[in-house]
Amino acid sequence: MFSKSKINEPAPRTGEAPKPTAPEQKPEAAKPEASGQEFKAAAPKAKPPASVLSSDLHVTGNIKTTGDVQVEGTVEGDIRAHLLTVGEGATVKGETIADDVVVNGRIVGRVRGLKVRLTSTARVEGDIIHKTIAIESGAHFEGSVQRQDDPLNANKSGGQKQQQQVAQGQQQRQPQQQGQGQQGQGQGQQGQQTAGAKA
Repeated sequence: MFSKSKINEPAPRTGEAPKPTAPEQKPEAAKPEASGQEFKAAAPKAKPPASVLSSDLHVTGNIKTTGDVQVEGTVEGDIRAHLLTVGEGATVKGETIADDVVVNGRIVGRVRGLKVRLTSTARVEGDIIHKTIAIESGAHFEGSVQRQDDPLNANKSGGQKQQQQVAQGQQQRQPQQQGQGQQGQGQGQQGQQTAGAKA
């Protein structure tokens, strides 16, 4: 657009030819781009602040980020983050996966983290899979705790395999139960006594 030097110079007179000006020097940072080399920043980028879901916010759906998340409201869905902080008045209903998980509020669902910390105000209803865990006095926890070297990338097929085993076990039990029911109907009182004894 305009440069200061041209603004301060007097305009050429109508009878005179304009004076040639020196070509402008390009900054040093532009030279690597012209030669095809990659430009490298001198200072590393600052880490962005945590994303805050305020107390009046209700989210239905999954949240996935490589950054930090601080939940103060309600989330119905899974959360995956680098650092997850669940505030004292917050509720998360779903699976939470993060490198660091700090629970001050309520989580209903599985928690996976390298470092999991339940503070004295935490309420967790679900399984915790961790590398390291800290549970403060006063925290409420219902579920199982399992230590794994890599809880974030634990194969999901293991859970599916367990579900398949449970389903197979139920299928095996059903024919036995059906057979007992048919026998009980044919035997009259004896079948009723057997069922009463089992109860």
